[in-house]
Amino acid sequence: MAELIYLVPLFPLIGFIFLGLFGKKIKSEALIGAIGSSMVGLSFLVTCGILFSMISSPVDQRSTIVRLFSWIQTGNFSVDIAYQVDQLSILFTMIITGVGTLIHIYSIGYMHGDRSFYRFFCYLNLFIFMMLNLVLANNLLLTFLGWEGVGLASFLLIGFWYDRKFEGVSIIWTGDAAKKAFIVNRIGDFGVLLAMFLLFTTIGTLDYNQINAQASTLTPIMVTAIALLLFLGCTGKSAQIPLGVWLPDAMAGPTPVSALIHAATMVTSGIFLIARTSNLFAHSTTAMAVVTGIGITTALIAGTVGLVQNDIKKVLAYSTVSQLGFMFAALGVGGFTPGVFHVMTHAFFKALLFLGAGSVIHGMHEEQDIKKMGGLKKYMPKTYLTFLIGTIAISGIPPFAGFFSKDEILWYAWDKGSPVLWGVGVVAAFCTAFYMFRLFHLTFNGKERFDHHHVHPHESPATMTIPLMILAVASVLGGLLGVPYVLGFFISDHPNILDNWLSPIFASANETLQYHAHHEIHAIEYILMAISTGVALTAILLATKLYKNYSKEASSDESRNFLWKLLWNKYYVDELYQIKVRSTYVVSNSILWKIVDVLIIDGIVNSAARLVGIFAEIIRRVQTGFVQNYAIMMLLGILAIIGWLVIRY
Repeated sequence: MAELIYLVPLFPLIGFIFLGLFGKKIKSEALIGAIGSSMVGLSFLVTCGILFSMISSPVDQRSTIVRLFSWIQTGNFSVDIAYQVDQLSILFTMIITGVGTLIHIYSIGYMHGDRSFYRFFCYLNLFIFMMLNLVLANNLLLTFLGWEGVGLASFLLIGFWYDRKFEGVSIIWTGDAAKKAFIVNRIGDFGVLLAMFLLFTTIGTLDYNQINAQASTLTPIMVTAIALLLFLGCTGKSAQIPLGVWLPDAMAGPTPVSALIHAATMVTSGIFLIARTSNLFAHSTTAMAVVTGIGITTALIAGTVGLVQNDIKKVLAYSTVSQLGFMFAALGVGGFTPGVFHVMTHAFFKALLFLGAGSVIHGMHEEQDIKKMGGLKKYMPKTYLTFLIGTIAISGIPPFAGFFSKDEILWYAWDKGSPVLWGVGVVAAFCTAFYMFRLFHLTFNGKERFDHHHVHPHESPATMTIPLMILAVASVLGGLLGVPYVLGFFISDHPNILDNWLSPIFASANETLQYHAHHEIHAIEYILMAISTGVALTAILLATKLYKNYSKEASSDESRNFLWKLLWNKYYVDELYQIKVRSTYVVSNSILWKIVDVLIIDGIVNSAARLVGIFAEIIRRVQTGFVQNYAIMMLLGILAIIGWLVIRY
């Protein structure tokens, strides 16, 4: 059934083309929403069929290359439009189409009444199409096509309300937020381009299987350079230091966009790329160390910034950046399966939280400041319950999905990394639990802090609450796919379903890293699990004590010390970027333009032209138009030749 994989990206492409051409003529929002949602839903059904056929097949027959047609053929370089159907790509495809379908259905209610309703679904289908090409491609160039495509689609979706302002830590136009995301991602994309050039010049192919197979033939310097350039692209797409500044401002887009792009799909592209080229990264200890360091640093910094945010979507934005840091830290220490596992669980509970936040914003008439909410539990019972489930899941409390994936990452940080790495991860996990329950209590508990004359909270329609319920169930049960061996031996001999499923994909990388499969039960693992859970519970209790009964009068009691200002201003990273941009502009304007360009380069070119003009003016005077003068010149020429011959001989 794998040969039907072309239908998976084809359906969203059809939806994009149809809605783009005829959507404006369709007056029914329900019909537009049904078309957009059904296209992604059909892709999900086809993916499910392929998944079931793979499960029933022998392990050595689960990976298939489906070539559609030749794309580029020049010299000894050729690239096909071909899809790699294996355990990794089908897992990401399930996440993209499954969560994507729910977000499409949710958008029918959330975007009701929007003047460009059809255009929104058109862009959503375009995004899904590009994202599917990214994860299904069997070569880096086709992945890059999808990579750039999701960048374009995210630009269109973030700036969808281009005439509105987004008031977060700073006021920004949605159009400016879209441009910021687009430009920052181009920096990372340049790294991926350079990596492709190096791969082609060294091993002569961009095919993933060949890249992983020939990674050992590359010199240590070359493999490190290629891996770091690829990782530069990952820091852009997955919002890591130093290219993570775009994601918080990207919350200016509609909430379904935040759920789709910044929770479940696009921001995990970097995780996918490293996982797909795992053996390449495994051959560079330097690259792996950089991935680990950047990941855990990002997790901690974003986690601390999230502690003081008051915009409901900004809190979730920094949470996303922090959780992505956890995933990269896992990949950096060789925990490829735990990193991918956290991608899956994060897609469930973070999409749930973003959509829950959208439900709150919808019910609060576009209000996003959690300091102006409170007491919404009785007005939005379904949103309250599902949001609580998502909050517990992301906090890492058993038996919710987030506990299993987070604990697996922390165990790898200890076992394959160092106690320091584990300790930083635990601190970041503490921050996660604290700011999420701070968000939860300020939104749903405590006194009502909104103006009843202008705001009338209400529950969202079924098109919005049903996806919340489905995602809530996934946030509870999703972790059972990756029950760690330290707990799973109570269930069966092979309890970790996801580890067994992905093990063929990462076999070469694990062999390179000399990670051999062993599932002995370690007492230390139980202790670490208990500590991390205890830390999360402590953070929850502390946040509950401080914010459960939060009142409007207490808003002036918050400290305004240096630490608070540092976190509120996001460590002044944006300001540092502005200083860098301004200084670059000054240098470019005063030195590179006025001196190097105008005086030196233009001066040389213009001087050459003037010199030619001077010589031309002198030579022009020879052409007088009088025959006598020409005769004299001929005579002088003849005499000169005769004189030269006499002297010569």
